[in-house]
Amino acid sequence: MENSSIPTQNQAPSKNGYDLPQTVGIIYSEVKREYFPTEAQFLTEKDALQDTKIIASYLEKMGIKVPLIPGDELLTERLRRIKPEMVMNLVGSVQGNEYLASAIPGILEMLDIPYTGAGILGESLSYNKFLVKKLLQQNGVPVPDYQLFNSYSDYLIPTLRYPLISKLNEIHGAVEITKDAVSENEKHLRERLKFLIGTYGQPALVEEFIVGREITAILLEGLNKKIYMAEKVFPETEEKYVFATFEKQWTEHDTANTFHYQKYDDPLLQEYVRKAFEMTKMADYGKFDIRMDSSGRYYFIDSNSNPAFGPKELDVAMSNILDLYGISFSEILKRLLLNTMRDAQGKERLPAPEKVQGS
Repeated sequence: MENSSIPTQNQAPSKNGYDLPQTVGIIYSEVKREYFPTEAQFLTEKDALQDTKIIASYLEKMGIKVPLIPGDELLTERLRRIKPEMVMNLVGSVQGNEYLASAIPGILEMLDIPYTGAGILGESLSYNKFLVKKLLQQNGVPVPDYQLFNSYSDYLIPTLRYPLISKLNEIHGAVEITKDAVSENEKHLRERLKFLIGTYGQPALVEEFIVGREITAILLEGLNKKIYMAEKVFPETEEKYVFATFEKQWTEHDTANTFHYQKYDDPLLQEYVRKAFEMTKMADYGKFDIRMDSSGRYYFIDSNSNPAFGPKELDVAMSNILDLYGISFSEILKRLLLNTMRDAQGKERLPAPEKVQGS
C-alpha cells in the first residue's frame, strides 16, 4: 500500500503522514430473536444494524465509502467480493453466541484485512470473565474475591463475604445484572445460580459486591494510549445497593432514575487501566468498570474489548465519557482509522528477514 502525503481524488485528507482509507467496511452482528435464550439478551443487540447505519453516516461525511456487512456464514465470501481497505469490527455475537465473536478477527487475519479492535486472543479473553479476573489478579490489578460456578450446587468457598453478586461468565451488556443479582445469603445465591446456569447454559461468576462508587474508564489508542475516566453519578435513592443495573442501562429512559457521568481522575487508577489493557490483549479501544470502596481502594469488576460503539446519540459509555473531555465521535473515528492504517502500513514497510545460512 502506498503512503503518499498528497491525497488522491476522492481520498480522505491525510494526517500525521497517513491517509484515511477510501473504503471501510463495517461488520455488525446478524440478529434474530430465535438466536437468544432471553428477551434481555436480544435487547442488547436488536438495534445492531440501525446503530451501524448511524456510524456509517459519520464515515460517509468524511468522504469514505462504507459497505455494511453482516457477521454471518457468508462473511468471508462478502469480504472477498467487496475488498475493503479495512473494516470496523462491531460484532458482539454470532448466531446469538458472544464467545463466537472472537472468530471474526480470525477471518480478517486470514484474509489479511486490517481491522479495528482486539485480535483473536483479546476477543476470546473478553468472553471469559473468570480468566480475565485471573490475569488481572496475577498482574497486580485489584479485583474482588470471586469464584466460578459450573453448577449451582458447586462448593461455595467459605471465605467469600456477603453480599455477593452473580454474573454470566460469557455475556456482557449487563444481561441479568438486576437488583436480584445481589445475594445476602446462600439460599438466595443458590437460587440465582440455578436460574443463570440453567437459562443460559454457561458458568456463572460470583464475586464480592463492593459497596461504594463506580467508575468507568475508556482507553483509546492513537499515536499513544490515552485514558478517559468518569464516575457514574446516581440519583438519591433509598436502595441498599446502588449500581448500574440492566434496567438503568437498557430500559429506563428517565434520567432522573438512571445515572450520569462526571469526570474522574487518579494517576494510580490510570496505571491500573493501562496495565489491564495490556494484560487482556485489547487493541484500539477498551472499556473497564471499577468499584471504589469507602477506603478508596479500587476493584476492577468488568472489562470489555469490544464495548458498545457509536456517537453520543446512541447513548453509549465511550462517546458520553469522551464528550466530557471535548472529544467528538468524528475525532474518535479518525483516531481509530489512522491507528489501524498506520499499523497496517507499518507492517508492509517491515524489511523481509534475512535468510539464515543453511535454512
